[in-house]
Amino acid sequence: MYRIRKIVFTILFITLKFNSLAQINESDTLKFQLRTSLTGNYQKGNVEVLNLRSKIDFSYSPHSNWVFKSQNSSLYQAFYSKKADNDLFSRNYLYYKPQLRFYPFAIAYISSNFRRKIDSRYFAGVGATWQIFNVNKNVLKFSLSAIHESTNFKNYRYNYKDYNGRDRINLGRITLYMGGWTYLPERRVRLFYDAFYQLAFNNKNNFRTQADAGMEFPIWKGLSFNALFTYTHENVVIEGIKQDDSILTFGLSYSFKVK
Repeated sequence: MYRIRKIVFTILFITLKFNSLAQINESDTLKFQLRTSLTGNYQKGNVEVLNLRSKIDFSYSPHSNWVFKSQNSSLYQAFYSKKADNDLFSRNYLYYKPQLRFYPFAIAYISSNFRRKIDSRYFAGVGATWQIFNVNKNVLKFSLSAIHESTNFKNYRYNYKDYNGRDRINLGRITLYMGGWTYLPERRVRLFYDAFYQLAFNNKNNFRTQADAGMEFPIWKGLSFNALFTYTHENVVIEGIKQDDSILTFGLSYSFKVK
């Protein structure tokens, strides 16, 4: 009976899936926005797999000039009880007057990545966003920021020998970001995308990039179907770890807004 309850419980989560980081627009004149999702998959028998993903993004505006936005997600995967992923991600922004064409922000970020043997990574910095256009809910933005980053790895041998012998790498980076979304005719389908490139100030070989592209189709009162493709490249990695990862996901998400 316990096993049946466990299987039923995990099946209940299988229809919910997280979506792109670009879904909440800090420039909207809304008091509160929320997007949340959870997905799970449990299989036992010839193949034993456990997969759990969760995501919650929200923004809050305590004053017309200020907006706080937070993007948070987790991933856990195990195959035959052997852990394959156990990752956490939290990116947090504080914006000043985001309704303007140009506006500044501060960012703080913390994450971990089991597969890439990253025990913890955090960075903090400041930057500015150029809102290229925001017309009829079609959005395109570009931002530039400078950050200080600290990464604690679970090993001390890398594909670039410059970093061998230390399990923590501290450096400054510059980040270029572009993101937005657009609606197809009749406004039933939204295409969204974002990409960033981060380069270390003191080493041209230490860079990373990520690109997301997807679509969203509204179903009913905040409930939407979405599909998302994500590609990531990290140029400096622990010896034996691949630099590239990609994933295609699809499912349902729910959003809630307060004016």
